[in-house]
Amino acid sequence: MTGGTGYLGSALLAELVGAGHSVTALVRNEAGAAKATGLGARAAVGDLFDTGWLTEQFAAADAVAHLAATGDAGTRDLDRGVVSAVTAALGGTTKPYVHTSGIWLWGDNADITEQAPPAPPALTAWRRPVEQSVLESGLAATILAPAIVYGHGAGIPAGVFGRDDEGRVRLIGDGSQHWATVHVDDIATLYRTVLERGEGLGYLVGASGESPTVRELGEALAGDAAVAPESIEASRERLGALFADALLLDQQASGAKARELGWTPKGPSLLDDFRTGSYAS
Repeated sequence: MTGGTGYLGSALLAELVGAGHSVTALVRNEAGAAKATGLGARAAVGDLFDTGWLTEQFAAADAVAHLAATGDAGTRDLDRGVVSAVTAALGGTTKPYVHTSGIWLWGDNADITEQAPPAPPALTAWRRPVEQSVLESGLAATILAPAIVYGHGAGIPAGVFGRDDEGRVRLIGDGSQHWATVHVDDIATLYRTVLERGEGLGYLVGASGESPTVRELGEALAGDAAVAPESIEASRERLGALFADALLLDQQASGAKARELGWTPKGPSLLDDFRTGSYAS
């Protein structure tokens, strides 16, 4: 797997090891190797942009999961290279490949399903052609699209609210938009479920079915304090235009297809986690 030392990736690594699987984590440096081995994986240190090296590593595996990201525009080139390598390594086999997408692919949508028309924001619009190449590759591929991932006080929800000078919790926009959500431990379980099934499922939405509004989340985080709505322009200035535009999307999803696989989310809701859990101040 790639990305095994990241927020979601480390949860998946622990999930796989805990289920008795032998995992090779492809990492960029010795620090990453130490973290991966500490979680019970074998670490392979190399350049994730080296498609030849990636191909060798993938060819030795029974399944491949790609979760790595650079955190900037370089993720597009990384994904293209990974898809090229995994196609060369697993093409003509039935070995499963799980590629990571995201819920923003479907834009504003009150009932996101895998069949909904794509309408990604500018931040992630590049993903669509890469994912189409995966689906057209002949691989036993699943494009897993997690909702907004949270849990253990980390992820996107930990860094986008903040407080103003009066101690009020800042919303993103007026807070009327819904966020489709999923706990990090639950989405890790879904990745494992897909890998163990060993078949290509096409697009798969990973959402808990809980889709609170940003205002509800802000109020849960604020407790006895107040919330502070922002103009769209203010949110774009504070968070960056592309990121803010993604967070302003109004999205809801049930994750029905994932549940048909026997997946049952068990983590606390993001609202509860904000009120009394890992995000509570």
